[in-house]
Amino acid sequence: MMPTRDPNGLANNQTKKFQRRKEDFVCEHCGTEVKGTGYTNHCTKCLWSKHVDVNPGDRAAIETCGGMMKPVRVEGNSSVKGVEGYMIVHVCEKCGHERRNRVEKNDDFDVVIALAKAAALKQAQKSS
Repeated sequence: MMPTRDPNGLANNQTKKFQRRKEDFVCEHCGTEVKGTGYTNHCTKCLWSKHVDVNPGDRAAIETCGGMMKPVRVEGNSSVKGVEGYMIVHVCEKCGHERRNRVEKNDDFDVVIALAKAAALKQAQKSS
């Protein structure tokens, strides 16, 4: 018997790797009201995120984790894994999961720069 399929051609027990969800939210770290674009996955003011997805947009980690994800460093140059620009690296404070998220045009770039400087200083202190 063939599995039933949704309009995207996925079997009833499969999920797409990316599911766009346009959702507004209030940052649980700083309280900023964030307007979602469908790709928004972190606060535009403090850069913190929440561990809600296994694959972007699926919300599968809400029940299993739901921890706050701390921005720990900035990576990037002309291309990171085929994505142009800079990436914020988040680490879940509850389970340790690490995820990279693109720096968006409406992110507070002063906070992005401060994060990059702090991470570079921490790395330099480790090296010495």
